[in-house]
Amino acid sequence: MKVRARSATAVPQREAAGGNEVFHRHRRARRRRLVRRLLIAVAALAVVLGVLWLVFFSSVLAVTGADVRGVSVLGEQEVRTAAQVPEGVPLATVDLEAIRARVEDLAPVRSAEVSRSWPDQVRIDVTERTALAFVAWNGGWRGFDEAGVLFRDYDRMPTDMPQVRVRSTTPVEALAESAAIVGSLPTTLLRRVQYVEVGSIDDITLLLRNGARVRWGSADQSTDKAAVLEVLLRQPAEVYDVTAPGRPTISR
Repeated sequence: MKVRARSATAVPQREAAGGNEVFHRHRRARRRRLVRRLLIAVAALAVVLGVLWLVFFSSVLAVTGADVRGVSVLGEQEVRTAAQVPEGVPLATVDLEAIRARVEDLAPVRSAEVSRSWPDQVRIDVTERTALAFVAWNGGWRGFDEAGVLFRDYDRMPTDMPQVRVRSTTPVEALAESAAIVGSLPTTLLRRVQYVEVGSIDDITLLLRNGARVRWGSADQSTDKAAVLEVLLRQPAEVYDVTAPGRPTISR
């Protein structure tokens, strides 16, 4: 009986063939992973480009109008007209700061905040000025705030705030001084004021409802002056002088 002798190189050859197969499988797997990663990267890039096009270039998210909030003195349409919000352009490209500046140019507006309200609106939140007093101005009645800004008209004389009377020589800056004085008065004193007479920044007088006069001077130390006046009013007099709150005087 003959026994076929095995080649000495047969086993190593099979092992080499098996090793090559494993190597090729790993290489094919690496290629598949690379292709998969490349496809994912291409898809992600396509999504990013699509979003950029949608937000910045397409008409899908274009502006259709302005949402105005917080107005009472002004009308919403007045704000929209001043804001000049561009319609039909992508919302993401709208210059919000330019819109805010145009809205704040309106006299009744103390401040404004402008933001994007997706998908197609510009939102404008307005904080209006608050009138502390009113003055006869150019044949009508005008209210002004603590900064002395004349910002609103009244059809009739207001009854819920003091009147400020000015002379032809009174500088406009003195309105802010008188407003600061009115703003410093406690409610108990404010109710007793019939009107405020303004000659200049440091020549301001309060006329009380009982006919007495209060020489106030400027708005400096107004809190101290108000506290002193409350004590002085316990004594009847025709003139109270608190221009120097440390040395007040009264005249009967």
